Amino acid sequence: MMDLATILQILDSTVRLATPLLLACLAGLFSERAGVFDIGLEGKMLAAAMVSGALAAVTGSVWLGLGAGILASCALALIHGVASITFRGNQLISGVAINFLASGMTVLVAQNVFKQGGRTPPLEGAARFQSLNLPFADSLQGVPVLGPIYHELISGHSILVYVAAACVPLTWWVLYRTRFGLRLRAVGENPAAVDTAGISVIRLRYVAVLICGVLCGIAGAYLATGLAAGFGKEMTGGRGFIALAALIFAKWRPWYALGACLLFGLLEALANRFPNIDIAGFILPVQFMQALPYILTVVILAGFVGKAIPPRAGGEAYVKER
Repeated sequence: MMDLATILQILDSTVRLATPLLLACLAGLFSERAGVFDIGLEGKMLAAAMVSGALAAVTGSVWLGLGAGILASCALALIHGVASITFRGNQLISGVAINFLASGMTVLVAQNVFKQGGRTPPLEGAARFQSLNLPFADSLQGVPVLGPIYHELISGHSILVYVAAACVPLTWWVLYRTRFGLRLRAVGENPAAVDTAGISVIRLRYVAVLICGVLCGIAGAYLATGLAAGFGKEMTGGRGFIALAALIFAKWRPWYALGACLLFGLLEALANRFPNIDIAGFILPVQFMQALPYILTVVILAGFVGKAIPPRAGGEAYVKER
């Protein structure tokens, strides 16, 4: 049996590991709700991680690194938008191309600049996001059960963790309680009707793609300056694809996305905490535990979570009728 301290450590790790997944999942939610499928979440996160880590290492400012990471991600998002919206190219191929571009360019640039095998120098001090202690976290630590939960699980995260958590209700409110959200969802379902109402389908889709770029930029910057202490080769580790699986699992809904990302984060946290598990004398290899998030991804994409219906106009370029 695990004690409370161990459970809180696992849950604390779950929250940290789920943060980049949640940001990327919400990024894909905005894009796909507008009818633009984005396989390039991984590439945008990777580019943002490299640029943010590099600039933070050079300037010593994590905020400059965050801003640069968001700009890098938005630049790739614009490339995807131009290819798939303006030129009506295949959205899936465009996303895959962005992933390949980011995979090669990040290592090449980091190696040429820092000469450390494609890595950036370790980040310290103001070059990293530090943990925040919420009010009364220390004084309430001695309160049974609730005190440790508040001190260990809720408090003590970097600011981007709280930003990611705040993005969930904010995304729900934008999509379901604002005129912009109504139009965005309508573009993903019936763009011709939106166009008939005199609303620019192209503009709305570009806005959604840029929002996707911003959120992926924050996710990538968090990986390099919050979760880790610098950029490393392929440090996203497939998180962009896991975020896509979580998006399908959540059926394109913000609150369900939170639960799906926490589930993936929990599996990764368990794999890190218990690399070997003894089941009736048989010890599962560490590789099995490390593969658990990806096994779940395959299971979800195989359709064992019920029928998930994407936006009807998703993946289709809109051609204005004359």
